[in-house]
Amino acid sequence: MLRSLWIKFFILLLGVSLIALSAALVLRELMIRDFREYAEGQLEDRVYWVIADLEGTYEKHREWKEDIVSEDAIWALMLGLDVRVLDSRGTVVMNTERALGGLPPLTRKRVTAIAHMRGAEKSEHYVPYPLFLAGKEIGSLEVQFLRPERENVFIERSNMFMLLSLLGMGGLVLVLSTIFSRRLARPIKRLAATAEAISDGDLKRRVPPSGKDEIGRLAISFNKMVRSLEAQESLRKRLISNVTHEIRTPLTAIKGEIAGMMDGLMPNDKEQLKSLYEEAGRLEGILEGIEELSRAQAASLFLNKKAEKLRPLLLNIQNTFEKLFLDKGVTFELQCKDELTANADAARLGQIIVNLVSNSLKATEKGGTVRIRAYRREKEICIEVEDTGHGIKQDDLPFIFERFYHSSEGGLGIGLAIVKELVDAHDGRIEVRSEFGRGSTFTVCLPAIES
Repeated sequence: MLRSLWIKFFILLLGVSLIALSAALVLRELMIRDFREYAEGQLEDRVYWVIADLEGTYEKHREWKEDIVSEDAIWALMLGLDVRVLDSRGTVVMNTERALGGLPPLTRKRVTAIAHMRGAEKSEHYVPYPLFLAGKEIGSLEVQFLRPERENVFIERSNMFMLLSLLGMGGLVLVLSTIFSRRLARPIKRLAATAEAISDGDLKRRVPPSGKDEIGRLAISFNKMVRSLEAQESLRKRLISNVTHEIRTPLTAIKGEIAGMMDGLMPNDKEQLKSLYEEAGRLEGILEGIEELSRAQAASLFLNKKAEKLRPLLLNIQNTFEKLFLDKGVTFELQCKDELTANADAARLGQIIVNLVSNSLKATEKGGTVRIRAYRREKEICIEVEDTGHGIKQDDLPFIFERFYHSSEGGLGIGLAIVKELVDAHDGRIEVRSEFGRGSTFTVCLPAIES
């Protein structure tokens, strides 16, 4: 049970809450203790007020006068003190009960009411305080403290409030701990379930993002990783399919010729060996094409796109091909404004243009023209590679971007398949217009950078 992540979160949140509630209880006890000490200090001050008054009375009259001491006893009662005044021989001069008995009924009733307001319970015993005059003991004051009723009410209400708070907050803590622990654990459980499904081969599964926090960013990164794995798996399957399809024909031819020679049906001479050598070369070319296509597909998964000035990139390609064009007698033109910028991986975009220019050069005879023209069209940046070569037949146009398509003019169909892969990786598109015998125009369109 404790292996469940939400249980661990629940215990953690509950533990933190219990610590907070315990701290509140300790704080409450400290506050009550300080309050009691403060109240007791006030009562001690009142005792010394009464002592000072009694000592002053004795000094004035040089003896204990019951009527005057009675007034002090009544005053002490109103201060929350039940007192007894004793002389130096220990004889009770006056106490609170006698003092109350000497009052008129109405006055006694009022004083008693005030005393009940100030105190409800007495302390367990009398505390003696000696009385002095000029360093000589003249008697003592015995005090029994009346516990203030308001203090007891405050403490009782405080206890009740704390009890209700503990019950209410405890219940709320349990509910919130359960809710938040489940909410915290839910996206992680989804992530674990998705990872388990992917480990079983289901690369279509994704984790729904749960927000913009760390777990949400983890889900986004996880989905990105799965998409990459899915693309790699798709690439692997397509590569195996392409290899299986393309190498079957030359291998079959090689195997057939060797079997014919072994059976004596075909001569084992130079012409047959040359035929085998040509088939092996064809097989080698297919494997090289597959390797090149695989590199292009893998590179398309990890593009480093950024704002790239097109003119310097296209000028560099023009300079690279300049000698080849001169040797063949073909004119090479470039039209591109200095400020034109594309959001692209410079190396892969260069690979796209190089493939298109190379194909145009092969297709164009001496005296022809190849032109690169870059421009902006609405929300796209377009790069055209136009030539005046032999063009493409209409029957071949729908298939020229397919892998290993053999057109009526021959060829393995690798270059344009690579171009299509890289253009798609840029979230772009490629168009072609061609008229057989008059030339072709390939147009690569990429999303423009929004200003």
